[in-house]
Amino acid sequence: MELRQVRYFLAVARELHFGRAAERLHIVQPTVSQQIRRLERELGVDLFDRTTRTVALTTAGSVFVAKAQAILDAERAALAAMAELRAEQASVLRLGTNVGLGGRLERILAELEALAPGMNLELVSAAPAERLQQVRDGRLDAAFVRGITRSQGLELIPLWQDELVAAFPASHPAAARESVELAELADLALRIAPREANPHLVDLVTDACRAAGFDPLMGPAFTTDQDTLAAIGAGRAQWTVFYAAKAAVLPRSRAVFRPFAGGALRLQSYLAVHPASTDRNVSLLLDACLAELSRDGEPGRPSLP
Repeated sequence: MELRQVRYFLAVARELHFGRAAERLHIVQPTVSQQIRRLERELGVDLFDRTTRTVALTTAGSVFVAKAQAILDAERAALAAMAELRAEQASVLRLGTNVGLGGRLERILAELEALAPGMNLELVSAAPAERLQQVRDGRLDAAFVRGITRSQGLELIPLWQDELVAAFPASHPAAARESVELAELADLALRIAPREANPHLVDLVTDACRAAGFDPLMGPAFTTDQDTLAAIGAGRAQWTVFYAAKAAVLPRSRAVFRPFAGGALRLQSYLAVHPASTDRNVSLLLDACLAELSRDGEPGRPSLP
């Protein structure tokens, strides 16, 4: 049974005339007659009594009217449900996030909610390479990344620069000052992610240490914020780096956060998008990022390619 046969049947049932039904359907009469015959053969009953002058519903035809209408009602309900789902999906922004965004992310999301109150947001946490791949293949609409200057098949829109601060024991002499010289940390073991997990961050920090006159003593790998800060706060001869935005919202313990003297360590943040993107939600996300840039005092609007 085809839906068009059901539609043709109902049109004839209403008109009780094959010619007028064909006109209502904007098709030729032989097509209507042919499809009704096929429907009757499939059902194994006659739906109409036909004479050269009249057309009337049979008993089976009268019963089938309600069933046929229910079929078309179900079709309309299914189409409406799918249209609603498409509308919901169209208002979903799937965003890959960076660690260490701290209050930036909250402010961006608040701005985005103000710009698009009906938008649904899905935040996805993944390694940088996986985030980029998900934007590339359409599983994410956009993603925040740091340090990377190019990625095949993607547009990287520059946003803000994320400053790094040092975290080290509160018992360290430099904790009494507002900033710390990198060379003062030379005797402490550096806890940082393995290079393969975050090469841009590791290279930035180790290169800065060498420029300050020492090769960093590598300690245990950075695990979680809580565990790493607890170990440092316990008086271990260790230090690490945090993004300043993240440090601003972390609880203080026996570890302290201090900016680096003589020039901050920074990594450039980007928004990775597909070059062909025309998604209005991505454009609104860029507007929200612009608001965050304005808070930083950085002029210029990030824009889609």
